[in-house]
Formats: sequence, C-alpha cells, structure tokens
Amino acid sequence: MIYDDWLPKSVQCFKDYNGRKFVADVVAGVTVGLVALPLAMAFAIASGVPPQAGLYTAIIAGFLISALGGSSTQIGGPTGAFVVVVYAIVARHGLDGLYMCTLMAGVMLVILGITGLGSAVKFIPRPVVVGFTNGIAVIIASTQIKDFFGLKVDKVPGEFLARMEILVRNFRTLSLPETALGVLALALFLVFARYVKKVPGYIVALFIGTAIVAIFKLPVETIGTRFGGIPSGLPKLQIPQFRFDLLRPLISPAVTVAMLGAIESMMSAVVSDRMSGSKHNPNVELVAQGVANIFSPLFGGLPATGAIARTATNIRSGAKTPVAGMIHALTLLAIVLFAAPLARFIPLAVLAAILFVVSYNMGEWREIPELLKLSHLEIGTWAVTFLLTVFADLTVAVEVGMILAALVFIRKVTSTTTVSQVTEEYVREGYAHMLQHKEIPAYVTIFRIHGPFLFGATDKIEEILAQIEELPPIVILRLRNMTAIDATGLQALEKLADAVHSSGRELVLCGAREQPARLMKQAEFEQHVGSENICRNVEEALERARALHDARERDTRSVVLEE
Repeated sequence: MIYDDWLPKSVQCFKDYNGRKFVADVVAGVTVGLVALPLAMAFAIASGVPPQAGLYTAIIAGFLISALGGSSTQIGGPTGAFVVVVYAIVARHGLDGLYMCTLMAGVMLVILGITGLGSAVKFIPRPVVVGFTNGIAVIIASTQIKDFFGLKVDKVPGEFLARMEILVRNFRTLSLPETALGVLALALFLVFARYVKKVPGYIVALFIGTAIVAIFKLPVETIGTRFGGIPSGLPKLQIPQFRFDLLRPLISPAVTVAMLGAIESMMSAVVSDRMSGSKHNPNVELVAQGVANIFSPLFGGLPATGAIARTATNIRSGAKTPVAGMIHALTLLAIVLFAAPLARFIPLAVLAAILFVVSYNMGEWREIPELLKLSHLEIGTWAVTFLLTVFADLTVAVEVGMILAALVFIRKVTSTTTVSQVTEEYVREGYAHMLQHKEIPAYVTIFRIHGPFLFGATDKIEEILAQIEELPPIVILRLRNMTAIDATGLQALEKLADAVHSSGRELVLCGAREQPARLMKQAEFEQHVGSENICRNVEEALERARALHDARERDTRSVVLEE
C-alpha cells in the first residue's frame, strides 16, 4: 500500500516487536542517552546559549525524530554542524531570532520531505561537504580554547581571526587547574577509545572531572558559576515572539540550517543503514526532522538533526528499533528531572575537551589527502569552501561552494564533448569494446555506467549494492559510455569496490575514457581494485575474469586436497 511508504519506522517495527528487542533497545537507549548528556550541553554552550537548551533539544527533538522518522536506529539531537550558524544567529538576532530561524528551517524540511525533494541533498558534491565540515570543525575547536585553558577573557569575538588574536594575547592568563582537567579529559578519551571501546570515554571524563571539582572544590569555572546550574523539571512550553522585521534577514540562515540538517541527517541515516543492515526512507526522515525542528524551539531548544556518532553508539550498543532512540530521550529527561542539581559541578574545561574530540572526529581530515589527488578545479572548490567557512560565513561558504561546484560540473560535461572522424582504425578498435559475439560465462556479471557519473547521479550505484549477495563471483563494471567522473563519483566507485571485495567477490573495470581514466589514475584508484583489474576494454576484462576464475578454482581444489 502507498500509505506504508509514509509510515514511520517506529510504527512498522511493532509488527514483529518482542521482549528481546525491547531489552536490547532499553540497554542501547540508556547508553546513548548518557553519551548524549555531555554532548548536548557542550553544543549548547558553544552555540552561546545555556546548557539546558541542548538537553531540551535532545529530549524533544530526539524523541520526535525517532518516533516519526524513516530510520530504524538513527539518533537525533543537537550536533556540531549547527554550532557555528547558531552562534552567529544568536549574536545578530538574539534568542527570538534563533527560535524563528529554527521554526522556518523545520517547515522547509517538512516541505522537502513531503514533496520528495529530499533527494536534492545528493546534489551537494564531495569537495563542498568536506570543505565546510573541515571549516566547522576548526571554528568549533577555536571557540573552546578559552574554556579549555581557563583564559581570563571577558568577551571572545565572533570572527575567527579576531578571536585567535584575543586568545593569543591573553594566553598568559591560563588557569593550571582548568588546563589540567581538560588534559585529563582528553587523556581519558584516548585511553577509552583505544583500550576500552565499549565504555564511552565522554561519560567517564564527565563523571571523573565533575567528581574532582565537587570533592576538592577546585577554583574552576563550572556550569554553576557561569549559568547558575540547570533548572529541574519538565521543559516548559514557551511560544517564541514572532517578529516580522526578522523574517527577511532570517531566510538565508534558515536555508542554511535546513540544508545542514538535511545533509547531516541523510549522512547519518546512510551510516545507520550500513552498520545495521536496514534501509531508511529519506522523505519520511526529512519530515520527522522538520517536525522536530518546529517543536524544539517551542521548548527553548536548538536546531536538531541526525547525529552520526550517537547513531553509531546506538547501533553498537545493540539497538534494534526506533524505540531505543525514544528511550535515549527519556533517559535525558529523567536526568533533568532527578539529577539536574548535580550539573552545577560540571567543569567547562571538560566540556571544552569533549568538543575538541568532537571537532576532530567530525572534520573528515582523512578526506583531504584524497581530495588533493583530484583536479585543480575540485581542489579549488574545497579550499574556497573551507576558507570562507572559517574566515567569512558558513552561509556564504555554502553558496559560493555550490556555485563553484556547478561551474566545475559544466566544465566537466562540456570538456567530454568531442567531434571526431570515424576511421577504419576507430571501427577496428571498437570491436574490442563491443559485447556482441562475446560469450559471458556464468561466473561473470556485467554492469555499465552510461553518461556523466557526477554528484547527483552516484546513488544509481545502489542498484548494484542492493543485489550484491546474489551476484556471481566476478563483477565487471563497463565504463565505455561513462563520459565524465568527479570526486563524488570516484568516492562512490571506491565504496562499491570495497563492498564487492567485502562480499568475497572480485571487481574488474574496463573501457574508461580519457577524463575518467586520468582522474582515476591521479587519485590512485587502483589501490581499491588492483591495477591488473583495470582493463582497456571488455575483451580484456573477460580474459581477466577467466584468469581470476581459474585461480579461484585452483585455490578451491588445493583446499579440498589438504583436507
């Protein structure tokens, strides 16, 4: 039925829900709720609002995203991606402006989901996404230097260069107790991430740091000294004051919040699918994100989206259904109701250390060496997006990045258009690429990519991934009619190659034209498939497949003889 396409995963899961799944969801929900506790407060403080705003976001938005969403295991709440834009909105337009902006972004997300335009998120290319993710990570880290070292600075500027100048000038005012707490927290993260992976380092650092401050009464800045603590009780409904004079200035930030929310939630949902083996519904997920962002500001909350790290924690903790996400929100609510007074002892240096780790993890730094192997145009798109995010404004960075990406797209497509004379040699060479009169053995299947394989088209590769377990042992990907490829397309091929190999199969590519072949060589793509598995034409690819098959047969026979 068509209605099933719009049913949230929380409703669908009850068709075969049982006690075993409930116990698994409770354990995962409580675990991820404890992980979300310090993150929610840290994101709020970094955004220039009281810590309870982050908790209310995780409670209200987190519950709605799980209850109404299209992903089985995604966790929603405040994330680092919003810190920069929220800080700027609060600085320019106050809390009323932030609440209005979040409401507007929520409505946009609902419209994206209902109209099926959620898939438009895929048209944001890899260099732009990596560029502003890198930039956001740098900005978040720079905003935490003051609290990590306990610097005595009355007001930290919003601009990056001015902020760094003030911090460097006042670095001599650092507090040894706060620096020691921050370093201890970082050390605990590293130790637990490496040696005790099942126990979240965030929680250990938070509890140990808070206990040290409470027991030894250290003279450090805490949530209590700066904010007066966290109020106990249920989040109160507070209708934001709607100001028509802010409507126009907030359109651009609202678009940025909606776009960031859509990108982050879709990326998180894809991670969730890959780890849990489920499949999300992008349009239902975007509607849920929109509803969550409409309700969050009504209770004093921030913008919310899918949180990749918390989603991964949820799955690793054994979550089976969206019930785990709802329990995560209820766990935070219980903490606010019964343990809020203890939060006044939480040192800001520990929360700053948490955000240092978050900014490092979200930065996608490993992507940079890969991007630097690509064309000058794509490197330039990444660099401009990154620099504008750090030194100008996130909204400007994304807008300029998208314009550059569009120009790169046009350049790539037009550069593949050629006019050439058909000669006897051309016809003769064409025979090696033709499939006619060639026998395709049972152990081989052939897929082809037809047309430019650029950002916006890379989801087509899902057709192969969806049936990967049913395919024969050797997969040939024919690139003869793939006229162009970019960084996003290359990344999709890399993921395909890794998935094929993980399934125990072999991938052979053949017939790549000049531009794709040049970019693949430049990016060292052969490390994903082996240079011997990149063939000039389908004739060579079938010969390579025969050699691979024979090698497999020999290995099988030798194993049987050994037994």
